[in-house]
Amino acid sequence: MPTHQFEFSVVTDGRGTYEITPQIEDFVIKAGIRQGICHVFVQHTSASLMVCENADPDVRGDMETFMQMLAPDGAPMFTHRSEGADDMPAHVRSILTGIETTIPVRHGRLALGAWQGVYLWEHRFRSHHRHILVTVYGD
Repeated sequence: MPTHQFEFSVVTDGRGTYEITPQIEDFVIKAGIRQGICHVFVQHTSASLMVCENADPDVRGDMETFMQMLAPDGAPMFTHRSEGADDMPAHVRSILTGIETTIPVRHGRLALGAWQGVYLWEHRFRSHHRHILVTVYGD
């Protein structure tokens, strides 16, 4: 079964979501796989990946609001603050939301639903260079 691996970076402007669907779709097309699996992995512990609605940005804003309740910045329950008040909450958020996702490939394209997109979710306040590894395999 042919396997293709690609890597790319996303420069974030700080906390928020960044759509990466087009880059991943390009890699699937370059791989030439008609049906199979696309695995996406972010190589960091304070950012995550998610498949989320891509039509209304309020959904992603509401996700951020929800995460702020679960893992608030500067909360006294956290002792790890090596890089600031958002350090430990960023780690908690990435563990809760996940650093990888797998998407089926069908007819040579990502088999996402009509309103789905793939997003890098930056959990830190300041800008970062995030490295993403994409592995595509199938027939």
